Amino acid sequence: MNKTIRRASVFSLLLVLALLVRATWVQFYEGQALADDKENRRTTIELYSEPLGNIVVGGEAVTGSAPMKSGDLAYKRTYKDGALYAAVTGYSSQAFGATQLEGVYRDLLDGTDNRLKSVLDTVTNKRSDPGNVITTIDPGVQKAAYDALGDNKGAAVAIDPTTGRILAVVSTPSYDPSRITTGDADAWKQLTKDAEKPMTNRALRQPLPPGSTFKLVVAAAALEDGLYSSVDEKTDSPDPYPLPQSSDKLGNENPSAPCENASIRVALQYSCNNVFGSMAVALGQDKVREMAEKFGFNDKEQDVPVRAYTSVYPSEMDEAQTALSGIGQFDVTATPLQMAMVSAAIANDGKLVSPHMVSQITDGGGDVLENYDDNAGTEEIVSSDTAEQLQSAMQTVVEKGTGTNAQISGATVGGKTGTAQHGENNSKTPYAWFTSYGKADGKEVAVAVIIEQSNAERSEVSGNGLAAPVAKKVMEAALKG
Repeated sequence: MNKTIRRASVFSLLLVLALLVRATWVQFYEGQALADDKENRRTTIELYSEPLGNIVVGGEAVTGSAPMKSGDLAYKRTYKDGALYAAVTGYSSQAFGATQLEGVYRDLLDGTDNRLKSVLDTVTNKRSDPGNVITTIDPGVQKAAYDALGDNKGAAVAIDPTTGRILAVVSTPSYDPSRITTGDADAWKQLTKDAEKPMTNRALRQPLPPGSTFKLVVAAAALEDGLYSSVDEKTDSPDPYPLPQSSDKLGNENPSAPCENASIRVALQYSCNNVFGSMAVALGQDKVREMAEKFGFNDKEQDVPVRAYTSVYPSEMDEAQTALSGIGQFDVTATPLQMAMVSAAIANDGKLVSPHMVSQITDGGGDVLENYDDNAGTEEIVSSDTAEQLQSAMQTVVEKGTGTNAQISGATVGGKTGTAQHGENNSKTPYAWFTSYGKADGKEVAVAVIIEQSNAERSEVSGNGLAAPVAKKVMEAALKG
């Protein structure tokens, strides 16, 4: 054979082998990565080639699928009362992916979850009928929270303390996920650039200083540690409290309040900073942190099943900083979910049932694949005696303290207000908090509310003035609905 021809043949053979090797590599090693690539249009075409499963609230689907009139995608995601449930459902978009429950259960909702496959589906690799997500959300409680928050920037979470079922998750201002399901770039830009951040889930994913609502955690630590034997025992609390290693003193919003050496009950009633600042120092940051973590602070894997942002109780503080942490300031942060968990555990005699907003997931035929109500864990946070004492003290707050706007006729209500500083030297509008529980006719609910921004004058911003009325509406819906 001609030498030149032989070399050309060998070179051509090598090229063919290289192509075969590359094809094999792509097929068997990179295939899944390519299939999962968000830029792979074929994946999106396949995802929206058939209707998706649904997210269900109160027995009715709040999501749906509608045929597309043009393009290469057969269906688009639709939402009923989208703005009302956005903090629960999240969105499923042809261009921007999926969030919240839409993201957590995407495989279930699009039919690719292996639990949905029949034997025949497994053999043929056929896409199964999609499953459904059954939520714990109570539509009446959800709407009450949404309406009560109104035009305010804020959030609310409601939990059944006895079951851990989350009855409401609301964040305002909200948005309608339907606006971005087909990949509308202008709508996406408008929403993501909006200074009010409507797509931020303030209920689960925006921890802020909890202010005086955190005093419940410090009180629980003091009672469990034995620093004080009851909520009615006098404390050792000068007013104002001289911050250790500092020339500053920790005073109170109401200088005429009976806060000097006040009992825990009176200190919660009047929200005495001096009492809980000195109490945190007396306990030491480690004991306060231990109690905070029992309630759920510093938990980096708090799934409900959406991953909540971590609520933080800091470490390596000096004593002055520890005192400030005792009133929910310095670097302490919490989500409304976290503060609802505090009230839920206290209301449930010291036991915290794992909060969850999905009751069941089912296949397309309605058969249950997993029941989260049955699998909700329970942890004892404080003793029943401590819980009963804190319940009593929280009731005093509502009956004749800083939380009177949460009173409900015919119901037992306990709560704690909070007005957290915002900005350097409290230069910005404070955050108004209220965490609470209500009991009536065998029903129970724990509610936390934050008003981040409202139209109220700065002098009118308080937990009782802004957040407590919202909590009252939510509790009424849960207890009397």
